[in-house]
Amino acid sequence: MLDRRMSHDDLIDHLVRSTPLSRGEAARVVLDVLAYFDETTEEFVRRRHRELQSGGLTNADIFERITAELPYRAVAPPELSLRQLRRIVYG
Repeated sequence: MLDRRMSHDDLIDHLVRSTPLSRGEAARVVLDVLAYFDETTEEFVRRRHRELQSGGLTNADIFERITAELPYRAVAPPELSLRQLRRIVYG
C-alpha cells in the first residue's frame, strides 16, 4: 500500500491544495477510490446485487440497473447478458 500511495503523490498534493483535507485524509481518499475501482466485474455485480436486494428491489429491477451501471465503471467491462449476470450472482 505504501508503494501505491507514493505513486499518487501528485494527486494527493492536488487534493490538499484544492480541498480542506489534510495530507493523511487525502491519501486515505485516494486509496479508498483506488480500492473501489480495483473491484472486478464479478465483485461489482455481486456487491450491487446485495445492495439493491437489501433495498427491496426485485431481481428483474436489479439486473436492469446493474446492466445500466456497468458501462460507467472506470474500465467498462464487456456487455453482459442477463444470463451472465445471474451466473455471477448464483454460480
